[in-house]
Amino acid sequence: MGVLQASSTSPSVRLGADIIPARPPMMTSPDSPPLVSPSPCPAPPPSLPSSPVPSSPAPSSSSLPPPPSLPPTGEVMVLALGRKKQRVLIALSILPNLFLAFLLSSDPLITLSPPHHCRLPGPSPSPQVLNTSLPWEKGERPGDSGGPSQCKQYVNGSQSAVVDCEAGWDYNVTEGLRNNIWDLVCGQYWLVPVEEVCFILGILTGCLGLGYAADRLGRSKTLLTSLTLSVVFGVLVCVSPYPSIFIVMRFCLAAASAGVYLTLYISRLELCEPSLRLVVTMLAGLMTVAGELLLLAVALGCQSWRGLLGAGAAPLTLFLSYGYERGCMCVCELFILPCGDEPTQMFPSASSRPNLSFPELFHSRNIWKNMCVLGFTSFISHGISHCYSSFRGDVRGTAPSFYWTYLLSVCAGGGAWLLLWATVDRCGRRGILLLAMTMTGLASLILLGLMEYLSEAAITVFSVLGLFSSQATASLCILFTAEIMPTIIRGSGVGAVLALGCVGRLSSPLMDLRNHYGYFLHHVVYSSLALLAVLSILLLPESKRKPLPQTLADGEQYRRPPLGRRRRDNVPLLATPNPET
Repeated sequence: MGVLQASSTSPSVRLGADIIPARPPMMTSPDSPPLVSPSPCPAPPPSLPSSPVPSSPAPSSSSLPPPPSLPPTGEVMVLALGRKKQRVLIALSILPNLFLAFLLSSDPLITLSPPHHCRLPGPSPSPQVLNTSLPWEKGERPGDSGGPSQCKQYVNGSQSAVVDCEAGWDYNVTEGLRNNIWDLVCGQYWLVPVEEVCFILGILTGCLGLGYAADRLGRSKTLLTSLTLSVVFGVLVCVSPYPSIFIVMRFCLAAASAGVYLTLYISRLELCEPSLRLVVTMLAGLMTVAGELLLLAVALGCQSWRGLLGAGAAPLTLFLSYGYERGCMCVCELFILPCGDEPTQMFPSASSRPNLSFPELFHSRNIWKNMCVLGFTSFISHGISHCYSSFRGDVRGTAPSFYWTYLLSVCAGGGAWLLLWATVDRCGRRGILLLAMTMTGLASLILLGLMEYLSEAAITVFSVLGLFSSQATASLCILFTAEIMPTIIRGSGVGAVLALGCVGRLSSPLMDLRNHYGYFLHHVVYSSLALLAVLSILLLPESKRKPLPQTLADGEQYRRPPLGRRRRDNVPLLATPNPET
């Protein structure tokens, strides 16, 4: 919470390292002047010196170091910025999600392998030439008659010997790009899941490392650094000459992009008062969904993986150049309040922040409990989401088209955000998270237990239900974590939960690397863990309409509400998180 300080002249509110006048009291005398809203950035009044120690001379006010402080809460930000300024900054913090979706969601498109066959002499060989030049391969599933080989050809048109493709491949592009990265098919296809694993590990590394940096160095420095690295590595990815260099650059790009996303996420919440947090987070989620839909449209238009990745990095360059030129870039305005030629920093620098006591953090058992429960739930929801999107293909062998799967997954994410917006503020975070995880587990158990008795339509319905509920669970886990983690460790806490979600996502490329061997056991394990996650969610507190905790002591007060009596949700904004416990 903001620190209120009394002065002999007028009250003031400390915002980070600066002081601005507070709102005048509501009750005034008849002769008092009318109330005037505070100026966004007035000159700070002189601070009062401390009482002198008898054995030492009194220090001057200029020699006193500023007391440690934390970023102001959303309520104090409204007082400092004004409602209109706050809304503008929130809107500007949401816009980058449109382009971050290009960088963080492009893997399914750039690694998609279209139907292909060995390149033969002539512009477009007829089906008869293909049948006589390519060996016939049987299908891998029962009932699949097979087709011409995608990776083998006869030597010199004679059917005496079979060799690998000698002149490259021709693609029959029906979905996605003209080809995947560097023709990684046949004997080189193993590099595709390796790239996917490295990309997810890059996101994991960025969430952990840059989340910690956001707490120690400050939001603005971390955001500007992450944004700069995203632009640099985005360019290097587009010009990578070899697959090995591409994989390394994609790892670095994933880490930097995850840092931008994470820093914007927690800063956006810190700009909002409790009544706005859900709406703003929902709008940011829908902006990401819009970016994923726009990504598919750009892929259909450019047909090149280099152009697709460049379309995501180029807009971030505009944000970066605007910040360097004016000193108040739209994303940096989240942390800078312009005041003439001298910017006033709203968020304190690292030197003015209170020191984090690691022994105190180690003994904050309630914070660790909440983080472990939400991290475990995030791990399950991200891991099991892939099981629903590929269930028909892995179990029945009737996989739908790529476009159908992609659009279904994106639209399920958008629908999940709309569901959360309609229910979470009414029913509470914990109740909706419990409902969503229960639906996820039930859909999985029905698909696994009644698989032989379900029709294709029923499988589709339960797969969509599980995909929808798992994405709602994943999205709510991150919002829940950001609301109950103290400000002093919010970046690290949200980064850790996002990183555990990445661990769950690793199962998808690892299954692909092993040709989906053991898919059934993989799904059974996740289903069993989903039921365990339902029980652990009961240990979480409720953060609906509660202020963001600032210190570790505040975070420790967020405990599970009593089950035997009804709790009051509309607590005062300046009250402790759980005043009745």
